[in-house]
Amino acid sequence: MKKQQIIVVGGGVTLLCLIFFFGRTVPTQKAGPVATATHQDSTAAIDIQAILSASKQKLSVSQQEQITRLESSVVRGDVKEQQIKVFRQMAEFWRDSAHALLPYAYYTAEAAKLENSQKNLTFAAQFFLDGVRRQGDPSLRNWMALQAKELFEKGLELDPNNDSLKIGLGSCYLFGNISSNPMEGILKIREVAERDSTNMYAQFMLAQGALVSGQVDKAIERLTRVATYEPNNLEAVLMLADIHEGKGNKAEAIHWYEAAKKKLLGRPEIVADIEQRIKALKQ
Repeated sequence: MKKQQIIVVGGGVTLLCLIFFFGRTVPTQKAGPVATATHQDSTAAIDIQAILSASKQKLSVSQQEQITRLESSVVRGDVKEQQIKVFRQMAEFWRDSAHALLPYAYYTAEAAKLENSQKNLTFAAQFFLDGVRRQGDPSLRNWMALQAKELFEKGLELDPNNDSLKIGLGSCYLFGNISSNPMEGILKIREVAERDSTNMYAQFMLAQGALVSGQVDKAIERLTRVATYEPNNLEAVLMLADIHEGKGNKAEAIHWYEAAKKKLLGRPEIVADIEQRIKALKQ
């Protein structure tokens, strides 16, 4: 599983964050109630333009000139297709040349909004949501969730019956601190799960919600269903191993770590980490 990072640099912006879209491949957090910010927590407003400007200052001179030319093209462009093309070029620049995925996500989303295609809106929304679930900074997590929410809603305008979009939208409420009532997100996801018990995306997100609310046994039940139905879902398998380890269920933890090892043969460094965990559990 590839580890990706979003790096935001500060300057005048008092923000330095690393977003790992898949974090540590082997979870380190022990089982138990997962701390989550409440809607009443104070979060500083995110100024994306200030972040983009600060990120730009960290580029080389030639890179700054390149991105400035692209920015000027957007301002001059009065044709939607031209703006879409430039936003895509800017997104690719930040991803491939600057290796900064927050600007990449922002410009990918801006292009998707103009294109208004379900495929691209969904991609941009899911990209933000993946970051939300693993983002520690509450202000950035909230901002990213709002971006994802807008994109999911636009996708649902095009396809109101799309269950994946409904689950994604509910997950924004669940993980993003964008509502005073987190159950608003749970209900959106549960509506899909109750109608289609084989929807493993819904089951996985409900498992995450159970962890947020401290219902560890319920999370285990749902994750086991996901891992059984989708044995290649490495994230579900590793979460089960970690949760069982935290609960002291050594045999179950070893079982799921062994299952994960079989899917990670091409990542010897991760396999070595898992083997150390298994060894410690057997002592």
